[in-house]
Amino acid sequence: MTRMSPMPRDPGGELVIGLLGHTVTSSNLGIGALTLSDIRILEEVAATLGRGIRFELTAWHEPHPVYIERPNLRYHPLSRGFILRRDGLRAMARRCDLVLDICGGDSFTDIYGPKRFVMQLAAQAAVTGTGTPLGFAPQTIGPFNRVWARRAAAWILRRAAFVCARDALSSEYVRSFGDDRITLIEATDVAFHLPYAPRAKAHEVDGKIHVGINVSGLLFAGGYTGKNEFGLKMDYPTLLRRLIREFSERDDCVVHLIGHVIIDSASGAGEDDQRACEQLGAEFPAVIVEPPAPGPSEAKSVISAMDYVFGARMHACIAAFSSGVPVLPMAYSRKFLGLFGTLGYGHVADCRTASSAEVEALILDGFDKRVQLAAQIESANHEALRRLDLYRNFLAGVLSVPDRRVAAPGRAPEPDIEA
Repeated sequence: MTRMSPMPRDPGGELVIGLLGHTVTSSNLGIGALTLSDIRILEEVAATLGRGIRFELTAWHEPHPVYIERPNLRYHPLSRGFILRRDGLRAMARRCDLVLDICGGDSFTDIYGPKRFVMQLAAQAAVTGTGTPLGFAPQTIGPFNRVWARRAAAWILRRAAFVCARDALSSEYVRSFGDDRITLIEATDVAFHLPYAPRAKAHEVDGKIHVGINVSGLLFAGGYTGKNEFGLKMDYPTLLRRLIREFSERDDCVVHLIGHVIIDSASGAGEDDQRACEQLGAEFPAVIVEPPAPGPSEAKSVISAMDYVFGARMHACIAAFSSGVPVLPMAYSRKFLGLFGTLGYGHVADCRTASSAEVEALILDGFDKRVQLAAQIESANHEALRRLDLYRNFLAGVLSVPDRRVAAPGRAPEPDIEA
C-alpha cells in the first residue's frame, strides 16, 4: 500500500493545534469552558517551549453568539461535507502539529445515539488518516452499549497518539478494552483552569447567605424525551421547588437561580436552563434570576460570588468548586461521581439511586457544613491542579518532538466491527 510522506515541520516555528469537539458558539457553556481552558493550557505549553501557537477549530455551528474570538484562532464550521472533503478536515489536519479532540467532555459514547457517534468517529478517522497525531484531551470515556460501537471505539483509541481520561472510572473503562496499544494518561477536567474575574462575596453587601441553585432545564423537563431516560429515582422539579421554598423563606438567605445551558431557539426549549429559571422565578418572586451569562468565564464569575451552590450541570459545579465555593453536585450520570470522586470529594448526590428525601437531606447537610466543604474543596483543587500539570507536561513532551507526524496509509483501514 502506498504510504504518504509526513510533511516536514519547522522544529522552532509556530505550533499549529487543531481542535475537535471544542466550540466557539455552543449554548452549553460547559463545552465553552472546556475550549477556553484547553486553549489556555496549550498557550502555557507553547510559552514553556518558547514557541508561538495558533489554533484551527472545527465545530457544529449553533445560533448562540460567538463568545471565543481570538486573533490566533481560525474557525471552520463542521459538517458532513467538511469531514469528507479532501480540502476540509483532512486539509486542516495536515496543517497541524497535533489535533486534540475533547468530544464535548462526555460525548465519546454511544448513549446519545449511533448517528452522533459515527459522525464523531468519521472525523477522528479522517484526522488519523493524514498522519497528524490525534490526541484525546481530558474527558469521560464511554460507556458503549453496542458491541460494534465498543469495537469501533477501541479501534480509534488504538490509532490515537494518546488518550487522556479525566477520572479514574474512565481510565478503568479504557483498560477494560484489554488493549495495551492504547496510550492512556489520567488528568482531570480542564475547566478547573477556566479563567474568570473573581467577584466579591455577595454576603459582604447585605450580610446574608447567598445560595446559588444551578437549574438544569434538561432534568426539569424530564430528560430529552420527558420520559426520565436518565433513570432518576428522585422527582427533580418537585424537589427543586421544595428547596427553593425552604431557602427563600429563611430570613438569612438569598436565593439565586443560575443557568449554564442557554438555548435561544424554541426547538431547544426542553434543555434550556434559563427558561426553567424564569419559570421558577415567576413562581417564587423573592428569588433572584441571574441573567444569562454571555460566556463561560462570566458565568463562573457570577457563581464565584455565592456562599453555597448546588446544581445538576457539571460545569456549573466545577465553576463553583474551582472558585472555592462550597458545592453539592446533583449527579445524573457517572461522570459526576467519577470526576469529583477521583479528586477525593465525596459530597455528591447521586440522583439515580437516592430518593428525593435523601437528596434533600444531603443538600441541607452540605449547607450546614459549608465551612468543612470549603476546606475539602481547597485540598481537592490542589489535586486538580496537580493533575492538570500532568496533562500540561505530557503535552509539552509530545510537542517538543521535532517531527510528530507518522507516515499514514493512503486510506485508513476499516475497523473490525459488526452490528
